[in-house]
Amino acid sequence: MNTPLVPDEIRQTVLRLLGEIAPEADLTVLKPGVSFRDQLDIDSMDFLNFVIMIHKTFGVEIPEADYPKYATLDGCVEQLSDRTGSCWNSRTAGPA
Repeated sequence: MNTPLVPDEIRQTVLRLLGEIAPEADLTVLKPGVSFRDQLDIDSMDFLNFVIMIHKTFGVEIPEADYPKYATLDGCVEQLSDRTGSCWNSRTAGPA
């Protein structure tokens, strides 16, 4: 990416992608520190599709070993902030 994204932009994009994976989910009540699989009706294939969508949207390579880091909203924002050069502080991410 040419310009760093701010965490709010990353968060909104991740939520949009989750909405495509789980359109029936109410993402307004998503707890940022809790696993997507614990909150949404998604299986391992849905999660893999989500990771692929992150790759395509943000242009970052995500090794399989890092998949667990993308299992929560906070984790996605933190990882993508690091990889896109954005400033991120998990203490300001909001309550879980």
